[in-house]
Amino acid sequence: MSVRIRMKRLGRKNRPFYRLCAIDQRSPRDGRVLEELGHYDPMCRETDARAILKGERIKYWLSVGAQPSDNVSVLIKKYGSEGTHLQQQAEALSRLGRTVAKQPEATPAS
Repeated sequence: MSVRIRMKRLGRKNRPFYRLCAIDQRSPRDGRVLEELGHYDPMCRETDARAILKGERIKYWLSVGAQPSDNVSVLIKKYGSEGTHLQQQAEALSRLGRTVAKQPEATPAS
């Protein structure tokens, strides 16, 4: 089974909302998912606050061979765990009054 990381469309007509999901490649666009890895809201007024990703889980799926779609690879590059726009995303979320739940960092054993 080959796994793709792609967007699943939700929302109503003219008001899209997407979830980033790990899905079997043969499944339809809105079919059964293996795991949800974040969301993307293109209607959000702050550009850098549109995508919220679970960076560690995305890193895991990529390590086991999952292939991201073209649009998802752009989002991962910008907002993944080592993304180029993380500072701008934090500022945009603070302007909107939202915060991203920080993932607990591994602390070295003393």
